[in-house]
Amino acid sequence: MDPMGIAMIQGGEMMKRHLGRRLRARFGSLLMIGALLAISGGSSMAAGNAGSIWGADYFPNVPLVTHEGKQVRFFDDLIKGKVVVINFLYTSCPDVCPLETARLREVQELLGDRVGRDVFMYSISIDPEHDTPEVLKRYAERFEAGPGWWFLTGKKDDITLLRRKLGLYSDQEGGRLEAHAVSSIIGNQSTGRWMKMSPFENPYIMATQVGSWLSNWKIPGRKEQDYANAPKLRNVPKGESLFRTRCEACHSIGGGAGMVKSGKRSLGPDLSGVTARRDRKWLTRWLAEPDKMIAEKDPLVMSMLAEYDNVVMPNFRLNDAEISSVLAYLEEESLRQGQEHDQTHHHH
Repeated sequence: MDPMGIAMIQGGEMMKRHLGRRLRARFGSLLMIGALLAISGGSSMAAGNAGSIWGADYFPNVPLVTHEGKQVRFFDDLIKGKVVVINFLYTSCPDVCPLETARLREVQELLGDRVGRDVFMYSISIDPEHDTPEVLKRYAERFEAGPGWWFLTGKKDDITLLRRKLGLYSDQEGGRLEAHAVSSIIGNQSTGRWMKMSPFENPYIMATQVGSWLSNWKIPGRKEQDYANAPKLRNVPKGESLFRTRCEACHSIGGGAGMVKSGKRSLGPDLSGVTARRDRKWLTRWLAEPDKMIAEKDPLVMSMLAEYDNVVMPNFRLNDAEISSVLAYLEEESLRQGQEHDQTHHHH
């Protein structure tokens, strides 16, 4: 395993204690000072120069091209002295890439104009032969990526080297695009703090980790509150959990709470009442194998793609029980919201 990958594993527990229970990344592997000491022998860290360990001598300064056609160097232009969010994708991905991009869109929305100023976001293609700057530009437009979020391409060998250095490459992939690691990595090159993030992570947690912890708490935290006044946690049903981690970045249920609010268009249809509007067998198959239904040019699927700018529904490999739980949650939540609406209008 590469040194950064080892450091992330060794540093996990220290970082978890630092963030506390409420900010633990469920699937994250973390990098912390203790891990750097273990690798470097402590000399650089004793001098307070953590960023030098993960500096120009570690990160390759390979050339890349942005979706705007700008030539850049990975270390000098993209990460040197910066707080960054990096993920690897390919635009024809039928699986998690669209979800990951939609999640990052939410993070961008939460961070606001800090993106491009003190936080920078980079999505790098692992399919450079297909993903030209022009293709990436269209992809960025589809997800309404704002300033400070660049989509990049380059030479395949250079990109593979970057993935290895960032701990996001496995030899088990065997050159198969669909087998690539889907985690993002967030970090502060100056301090040497890096963390892997799951594409299923809560966008609010990710934005807090990028915008506060990695940025050395530039933004003051909220006023401390007493845990005695904290609301009681409820047991979240499986269907709701799946909806919030797989669906919510693109879909709402009656515009319900939980989604990151923005002035941007939705990436997918609102799902309120969908179990009543659509045939159950069609919905079940759509959740099970959307890629096949797209390939078959199902008329309803083609209509939705046209309406939502060809943002592809990922195949999450849900099993029958998971699909049933998602549909049950959609039905229950639609009913609950309908009852609340009726009660509100009755009182008026």
